[in-house]
Amino acid sequence: MASIFTKIINGDIPCYKVAEDEKNIAFLDISPLKKGHTLCVPKLEVDELYELPTEDYNSLMAFSQKVAKALKSAVPCARVGSIVLGMEVPHAHLHLVPINAEHELSFANTRVSLNQEEMAALAKSISDALDSAE
Repeated sequence: MASIFTKIINGDIPCYKVAEDEKNIAFLDISPLKKGHTLCVPKLEVDELYELPTEDYNSLMAFSQKVAKALKSAVPCARVGSIVLGMEVPHAHLHLVPINAEHELSFANTRVSLNQEEMAALAKSISDALDSAE
């Protein structure tokens, strides 16, 4: 059965897309830890990140680096934290979260609530930062 991320990749479920290439997609987390929390997902559906073939893993890391740089440009922060967890969706993915302190990078924290307009504007802002950096 296709994961929710595969359904997003296939266009069956909408998302706030930030970036996409032939092997990967990045979109805003709908239950973000912080404003700008972005998921980078390989299009190849595997359960765990380290199950990806080397070429796909390297592609995801290079793609995520570009997205992280754009994210930091669009959402001022001290760092873009990264989390590999993947327990909630059985499809490899990397969380990119703009943070100013380590404690902000915890799933135990209260999630941020943004409306549709804020999410769409944020996705566009990150995407525009990505486009201007290339």
